[in-house]
Amino acid sequence: MTTTETAFDADRAAFEAAWRRWREQRDAALTAPHGFLAVTGLHWLGQDPERFEDAPGTWSSTEHEGVVVELADDEKLTFEGRTIVGRHVFGHLPERGGVTAEAGDTVLEIAKRGGHDILRPRHPDHPLRTGYTGTPTYAPDPAWVLRGRFVPFDEPRSVTVGAAVPGLEHVYQAPGAVEFERDGRTHRLTAFNGGRPDALLVLFTDATSGVTTYAASRSLAIDPPDADGRLTVDLNRAANLPCAYTDHATCPLPPAGNRLPIAVEAGERLPLERGGTPD
Repeated sequence: MTTTETAFDADRAAFEAAWRRWREQRDAALTAPHGFLAVTGLHWLGQDPERFEDAPGTWSSTEHEGVVVELADDEKLTFEGRTIVGRHVFGHLPERGGVTAEAGDTVLEIAKRGGHDILRPRHPDHPLRTGYTGTPTYAPDPAWVLRGRFVPFDEPRSVTVGAAVPGLEHVYQAPGAVEFERDGRTHRLTAFNGGRPDALLVLFTDATSGVTTYAASRSLAIDPPDADGRLTVDLNRAANLPCAYTDHATCPLPPAGNRLPIAVEAGERLPLERGGTPD
């Protein structure tokens, strides 16, 4: 074995080990006691008080007070470290923001999505969570690690996209687009702000969508570009959104134009929970 071959094997082993760590982190977040696989319901709150079978209290959302819960005499919640009983006003919540309260080992997510207040209980013993056995993936392949570039817009744009819930819309800030080459063609995807400063998030579909990958969307987190706008597009880390596993998610859909004409046979595939096939 030559020195070059030894270095290649070492690089490939390090690449695959880093990918496996990413997959382990993905599974850990998904299967956390109160992760998305623990969600048992997506309840849209209205002005008329309503009780739900998977959460204590009677819930409503009013124009003047925001989210309100009325607890029965034998019910209580823990919120911000203190016990609440009777009537409690959570108030008006910011878009894509929210708070949590606890009822025993259940966490209640109270949030606003697409301009609507929601209640989303999370039960650790939910069968979707306890029965999870993993997400099928394509084998990691360095050929899907592509050089790309960030093309900033003159000004960040507010982009309205649809959602996994029919009729719902989300608005995200797009600072620019990501371009990369594959199979002799240049591809361009609108990018949203990522989870940390200057990082990017791309939502996309491709020729595998609805065939071997989830039809609605996959996401790709991209590290900040360098001073010259260069970045890495590692499609081995194309990830499912929560809506790929549960109907109790309000995930955004990709913006117009973010459909790749190629088959991205990399990253996470259609979950078993949606009829996918094992690796």
